[in-house]
Order: sequence, then C-alpha cells, then structure tokens
Amino acid sequence: MSTMSLDSLDVVYIMVEAVIGICAVVGNALVFWAVKLNPALQKTTFFYIISLALTDIAVGILVIPLAITVSLGVVIHFYSCLFMCCLLMIFPHASILSLLAITIDRYLRVKLPTRYKATITKKRVCVILGLCWLVSVLVGLVPMLGWNQRAGDSGYIECHYLAVMRMDYVVYFSFFTWILLPSLIMCTLYAKIFYIMWTKLSRNSASLPDGGTVYVKAYKTAKYMALLLFLFAVSWLPLGILNCISYFCLSCTIPRTLMYLSILLSHANSAMNPVVYAFKIQKFKETCTFILRTYVLFQKSELVVSNAEHTTEQLRMSVI
Repeated sequence: MSTMSLDSLDVVYIMVEAVIGICAVVGNALVFWAVKLNPALQKTTFFYIISLALTDIAVGILVIPLAITVSLGVVIHFYSCLFMCCLLMIFPHASILSLLAITIDRYLRVKLPTRYKATITKKRVCVILGLCWLVSVLVGLVPMLGWNQRAGDSGYIECHYLAVMRMDYVVYFSFFTWILLPSLIMCTLYAKIFYIMWTKLSRNSASLPDGGTVYVKAYKTAKYMALLLFLFAVSWLPLGILNCISYFCLSCTIPRTLMYLSILLSHANSAMNPVVYAFKIQKFKETCTFILRTYVLFQKSELVVSNAEHTTEQLRMSVI
C-alpha cells in the first residue's frame, strides 16, 4: 500500500466534506421523522420528497466517504475502485429522476385537476419512484459492464476517478443524457405549469373549481419544487461543465482547488433540500419546530395536524 501524503487543501476538503455529510444525514433524517410524525405530510407529493431525502442521506453516508477515499488515491483492485466510482454516479441520477417525476406530477396536477387524484395514486407513485431508482442504478453501473479505463490485466491500482472512469461516459452518457436533458425537460414543463396557472388565475376565480384554491395551492407547491430544481442545477452544473472542459479541451488544466469546490458544491445540494422544506413548506416547518421543542429542548409542545377531512387534531406530547 502506498503512503498517502495530504496537503492543506486535502485536509480542508475532507473536513468540509465531513461537515456536509453530517448536515445532509441529520437534515434528511429530520425529513423522514417529520413525515412519519405528521399525517398531513403523508401525501403523494411527499413520497417524492422522501425519495429525494433517501438520496441525500445516501450522499452523506456513502457518497461522501467514497469521494474522500477516491481523492486520497488508496491502492485497491481496479474493479473495487471502479465500483466505488460507479456508486458516485448512481445518486445524482436518482436525484434528477426524482425531480423529473415531481415535475411531471406537478404538470399533471394543473393540466388534469379533476382527474389527478384518480390518476396519480400512491401505488403508482411508488412504482414510478421504483423505476427512477432502477434506471439510476443501471445507468450508474454501466461502466462495470465494460465502458471503463481497463487496459489488459488490470490489477491493483492507485484509485482515482479518472484512472477507472472514461470521460466519454461521464460527459455524453451521464451528464448530457441523464442530467442536462432531464433538466431542460423540467424547465420546459415548469414554464408550461406557470403559464397554465397564470392563465387560470387571471380569470374570474368564481368560474374555477373550488374558487381557484386548487390552482393557488398547486402554484405554491410548484414554486417550491422549481426551487429544488434550481438548487440542483446550480450545485451540479459546475462539476458537469468542468468535466466537459476536461474532455473537450485536452490542453486545459483545471486547478485542483476548483475541482474540489465543484465537488463540494454538488454534495452540498444534499444538505440544502431540508432547508428549503423547513422555510418554504409551512406544515413541514411546524412539524420540525415541534420536534425541536419536544425532543431537543425537552419543552412541552403540541402539534396541530389537519387530516384529509380538514378536521383538526391536536397531538399533545411532552418530555419530562
């Protein structure tokens, strides 16, 4: 095994990765807790959010430690290194496909308001999310089938991302096909969503179903989901762009600091999503406040839960 030497940049990178990982795990575990505790959050829309939270927890628990390991250049077998790098590819695809599923769901919500509940059932949502994860796994594991840097009898190597992954796979197949293209589709769908809602809400509300409340609620939810898409794009596009520069401009040298920053930004997206939920979704904010007061500060608190029949149930819980 080779001796690994760490400079100050490596140390800073590892420390920041560790902080991001902890924040991602804690924040998204809170998402699971809130959804389990509050029946008002147990709707089809939050199934998608649970899928995103699962992806973000995996980033904190699995992807970040693997990214640190790859950055250190440990000596392991070629296929062990390749498998680790494939795992790094799976979860961004799971996130983008979950966001695409959310976008299509929101589009159907405003396009087919009267048939939406009958069409989008919990069972169908679970099947859709299962397919998203299946596709993500298959896309991420493609290099294991031969699209990799293996040359001859590859034995033990110093594990680095570019030592095992082919950049044509990373750029054309992973980034262009499974990240950039879905992002463009989502932008188009959100433009249509907001146009439909703007058209509907500009009319007399009395002529709309439920006085237009359906479209008002759909508009608010669409804004939150569009914000998630925006944050994902801001977080992952820099790394994708740097990979494109590295692939198309062979004479270009990308500073290690810039590459580390782009990797950190992509991982930081997993810690951003719970913050969006807490500040933008009122029911989630109330549930998180209840959890904080009851289980962290050990104060008597109550959670107000609205069920499907719009009745109100107060759950009084105290910790002594």
